[in-house]
Amino acid sequence: MIKIEEIKNRVEEFHSAAPFPHLVIDDFVEEKFAKSLSEEFPVIGDASLFTYSNPLEKKSALNDWNKFPEYTYKFFEYLCSETFVNNLGAILGIKLYPDFGLHGGGWHMHPDGGKLNPHLDYNIHPKLGLQRRINLILYLSQDWKPEFGGHFGLWSNDAENHRPQKLEKEVEVKFNRAVIFDTTFQSWHGLSREVSTEGTNIRKSLAIYYLCDPPANSVNRQRALYAPTEDQISNPEIEELIRKRADNQLYKDQYITKS
Repeated sequence: MIKIEEIKNRVEEFHSAAPFPHLVIDDFVEEKFAKSLSEEFPVIGDASLFTYSNPLEKKSALNDWNKFPEYTYKFFEYLCSETFVNNLGAILGIKLYPDFGLHGGGWHMHPDGGKLNPHLDYNIHPKLGLQRRINLILYLSQDWKPEFGGHFGLWSNDAENHRPQKLEKEVEVKFNRAVIFDTTFQSWHGLSREVSTEGTNIRKSLAIYYLCDPPANSVNRQRALYAPTEDQISNPEIEELIRKRADNQLYKDQYITKS
């Protein structure tokens, strides 16, 4: 179902990639299956989606297994299976665990104006106590054009200020393209370009995250840590929003959302 051999053959490329370990794989699953996955996404206004609309992100998402159609359900079941998780972990040299709850994963959809500020993912799973280690994202927008934006951005780390330093790489959205990356290298990532399709398309992706045993003295950050975009730097309201969104207790009141 998945190009597991290509991951194996390119594992050195994964480990040596800059600004943090990652791999981009095209034609990740069989084309017919990829189309089936794409066609199962709901419309962007579907009532089942949880919609985020705030200065840091504009997107809709869903991680409810009961609402996934047949192919999507089967795909996530495979991605969480012992066979796949053990194979992926063996290739990468990491003991990995699946997150059956798809915390932060599932369907992700960005309409026109869709954005996602550079951020670090949560470090410690709030319920399992395991460290988030590997992200796997599969893009499923058919007929997507580069001018639609929505590029996946990878930033280097400013260790002194604990912020992203420089946009080092952009990955264009492409149907059936996957990105796999390690989240533990101060891996600042997000959408480097806003989505703009004049109402003709939606940026669709499936996301799943794999966990590992946390090293001793791990920082217990259970929420994503965002950074301002260039036009938001030195904006005190944005800085305060970022601070509260990263807080394990205060984050709950900081979303502007609807479901």
